Amino acid sequence: MTLKLRAGVFTTETEYGIALLDEDGDQYFTLNPTAATVVRTLLGGEEIPAAVRALTTRYAVDAVSAEDDVRELIGELRAAGLVEEDEGPRPRGRRT
Repeated sequence: MTLKLRAGVFTTETEYGIALLDEDGDQYFTLNPTAATVVRTLLGGEEIPAAVRALTTRYAVDAVSAEDDVRELIGELRAAGLVEEDEGPRPRGRRT
């Protein structure tokens, strides 16, 4: 599962992590460096295992805890209406 930002949500890098601006809701959310690592990975087209690897490589965390954290963050971003699943391009087939 890869993610994309919902229309009207934008990111900006900060010295501390990432800020997400929701223009429709007139709100912004700040993500710490750990959450920013996850978001960068998932918005870059990677899936949950890659985000887990990014966390375990950069931080002293085991894979099980990292996966729990990744899934929790995804849930929070979805609940806030900031992201949606990126279904990507649909395969083209012949019509019969």
